[in-house]
Parts: sequence; structure tokens; C-alpha cells
Amino acid sequence: MKELVEIIAKALVDNPDEVVVTETEKDKAIIVDLKVASSDMGKVIGKSGRIAKSIRTVVSAAATKTDKKVVVEIDN
Repeated sequence: MKELVEIIAKALVDNPDEVVVTETEKDKAIIVDLKVASSDMGKVIGKSGRIAKSIRTVVSAAATKTDKKVVVEIDN
């Protein structure tokens, strides 16, 4: 999941070198934390959160094989 979020985020932002993705596992959930430069925050979130919602949808679709819930958190 970490690699998937990283690839998507780097394609969206102007500063791909500042994209940092960390993954932690708790019980039956995987938490993916995405950090981008503050100037790229709007590009990752999108208008009314549409891009962020799309990223979460793609990741949750990819997670169906793992039988774990995946939570994507976006920080700056």
C-alpha cells in the first residue's frame, strides 16, 4: 500500500522529492501516512477533497486482497 500511495502522490505534486509515506500496522488495520510539501497540499486534497477521496478509494480497492482495512491520512 505504501508504494501505491507514493506513486500516486508523486505524480500529483510539483515537489516529488518532498513526498514521504510511512506505513504502520495496528490490529486489522494498516495506516498509511502521507506527507507532502505545504505548497502541494491543495493538489493532493483537491477541490472539496475529491482527489484525496479518490486516493483512498484506489487504496481500499487494492487492499481487498489483504483482508485488512487501510486508512490513508494526509499531513503537511
